[in-house]
Amino acid sequence: MKGEAMETRRLCFPRQRQVLFLFLFGGVSLAANGFRHYSVTEETERGSFVLNLAKELGIGVEELATRRTRVVSDDNKQHLLLDSHTGNVLTNEKLDREKLCGSIEPCMLYFQILMDNPFQIYQAELKIRDINDHSPVFREKEMVLKILENTAEGATFRLERAQDSDRGLNGIQNYTIEPNSFFHITISDSDEGTIYPELVLDKALDWEKQPELNLTLTALDGGSPPRSGTTTIRILVLDVNDNAPKFSQLIYETQAPENSPLGSLVVKVSAEDADSGVNAEVTYSFFDADEDIQTIFQINPFSGEIILKALLDYELVKSHKINIQAIDGGGLSARCMVLVQVLDTNDNPPELIISSLSNYIDENSPETVLAVFRAKDRDSGENGKTVCYIQDNLPFRLKPSVENFYILMTEETLDRESRAEYNITITVTDLGTPRLKTEHNITVLVSDVNDNAPAFTQTSYTLLVRENNQPALQIGTVSATDRDSGINAQITYSLLPTQDPHLPLTSLVSINADNGQLFALRALDFEALQAFQFHVGVTDQGSPPLSSQALVRVVVLDDNDNSPFVLYPMQNASAPYTELVPRAAEQGYLVTKVVAVDGDSGQNAWLSYQLLKATEPGLFGVWAHNGEVRTTRLLSERDAARHRLVVLVKDNGEPPLSASVTLHVLLVDGFSQPYLPLPEVAPERVQGDSLTVYLVIALASVSSLFLFSVLVFVVVRLCRRRRAASLGVCSVPEGHFPGHLVDVSGTGTLSQSYQYKVCLTGGSSGTSEFKFLKPIYPNIHTNGPERNRVENPIF
Repeated sequence: MKGEAMETRRLCFPRQRQVLFLFLFGGVSLAANGFRHYSVTEETERGSFVLNLAKELGIGVEELATRRTRVVSDDNKQHLLLDSHTGNVLTNEKLDREKLCGSIEPCMLYFQILMDNPFQIYQAELKIRDINDHSPVFREKEMVLKILENTAEGATFRLERAQDSDRGLNGIQNYTIEPNSFFHITISDSDEGTIYPELVLDKALDWEKQPELNLTLTALDGGSPPRSGTTTIRILVLDVNDNAPKFSQLIYETQAPENSPLGSLVVKVSAEDADSGVNAEVTYSFFDADEDIQTIFQINPFSGEIILKALLDYELVKSHKINIQAIDGGGLSARCMVLVQVLDTNDNPPELIISSLSNYIDENSPETVLAVFRAKDRDSGENGKTVCYIQDNLPFRLKPSVENFYILMTEETLDRESRAEYNITITVTDLGTPRLKTEHNITVLVSDVNDNAPAFTQTSYTLLVRENNQPALQIGTVSATDRDSGINAQITYSLLPTQDPHLPLTSLVSINADNGQLFALRALDFEALQAFQFHVGVTDQGSPPLSSQALVRVVVLDDNDNSPFVLYPMQNASAPYTELVPRAAEQGYLVTKVVAVDGDSGQNAWLSYQLLKATEPGLFGVWAHNGEVRTTRLLSERDAARHRLVVLVKDNGEPPLSASVTLHVLLVDGFSQPYLPLPEVAPERVQGDSLTVYLVIALASVSSLFLFSVLVFVVVRLCRRRRAASLGVCSVPEGHFPGHLVDVSGTGTLSQSYQYKVCLTGGSSGTSEFKFLKPIYPNIHTNGPERNRVENPIF
């Protein structure tokens, strides 16, 4: 337990450096108790006089400069400046009261006057006086009121008030309405001290006589001269609607944490109407809502749900008052109020505001002030309490001052030979849950010399850039640091000469000498250059200068910029490329193979094939991975003789690129059938189901079969007559049959032309049959694996 207590003490109070904002220690002078009060009118020109500081403090102007007097504002903005020649404090800009304080009145600007030798703080406040520089503005250019014709005289109708950014007498002071015989205006006060207009009925309305009235409402402020704004009140007289909507509560109270997400439900209001039909349909809306309410909240007109459409901020507004109006279909309305209490969460880290800072100190100097800063937290309660400390084992200490000001000063003399640089981290932590903290680093240098070369954060860099990039595209950044300071730490980057004479480095990349950003000077092409490397150097500005270098490797990434290219079948031929398919082909018969390549790499070069269009869908199919075109079923006599197939070749890039190839397929009864190119026939005509066409085809088939049988019979008779059976070879008269009976050209299934010799053999039984001999291969080479061999040729 004793060890734990010591550890706790070490963590919470290291060498008494932590300072709780609730306590103030001696040693620093608070010049005056309370605040000194000054005032200035808003919108005065820059350089307007506020006070003479030398006269107020009773000291000379020279002493103000000697003691480094400065003016610091609470919001860390330079609203005021000190003229060191006259001692006058002047405005540094036009001060806009509405911008600085909004609706808060009076508008106070708090500032401090800091002086050194000895260190003193004077607190003061500047009141920004309002001028009448804004006119009243109504949110809507036209208000619509629906009033029943049987409404009693004396009934009041609250109207939406105008908005005026000015405050006090310059704010809205009165409302008027144009003279008429039905209404007059009365003014009522709200709980917030603002006034709003109410319309009072003086004379009963009659829908039959006058169903609509248009009146002009005017809002007047109290400025000199007064400003005004107008809106039109459009009054619609309604026929009798018995019951007005009625809210279940007149006041809804709810709470919402300031870190509530957008779209979260705040509260749901509900009103009921005892009427029926259209008169019972209730819609909800905001009434007399200012711009902040409409920006933060949103109401569903049908369900009454109020949701957040902007984030809540407890530090800006701690509660919201929302007026809700419910209107039925007949025009009667009711109102209720929603009070939203914003709950504080620890959502603001502490702030550390530096008033003065010195990063340099001579060695062997006595106690010296390095920095004066202020710590604050915008949260409240425990969330707004803070603790401030620096790390241990440093020759510095934090000295508390007044109003959360702190002084960072040396605790002992410094020795450059022992340590030339100190990094001090000032940490401010709040006491909320969870705890938030803010850190500020201060570097103190002691008599630096240029003894450290700049060093890259990495010894080598690998940069990835996609090809076809835009010229001057930033492809990466090299970064280097120098442990020195001042001019010794100023570094410049450069490209070092390359040893490769074939690499045009200066036309490929450039480097920003100030920040090390690398740029591609031209579009890179993966297919031409996939990677290259070079060295970059960094040099400081010391004397003598020191430098270092790093290796940069640029890897070009492939982009899908090449469409697939079809090698086979060739599409630039003068005549269409036709494949022959026997009608006796089995299912899965290889018709041809589409061969394509892609100039890209990786998945950009992965190709897939698909049948995009066919004369007769379902007859042919394309294998997705190898481009083989095969029959998907048995062929029949009813299938058209000529087919046109469009095959799509697509790569796997993003976005994918594609190419298409057109195949012409001719169905034949056998490869020996003469083939004559047919004129191109429209697919619609080929697919026509005409009985006459079928009859002609059937007649042609029977005739062909008969002629083929006669031909076979003649050949057999001739072979027997010449008695060549003992040789096993028959010679065919050259005048009747050519030496090469069958010539299969590249228009069929195969990609080359093959020739076969055919003869007749005679057996002892007296029968004759065809015999296929060895094929004769032409001297043509192709790349397709299916084209390098012929197996089981079919005729």
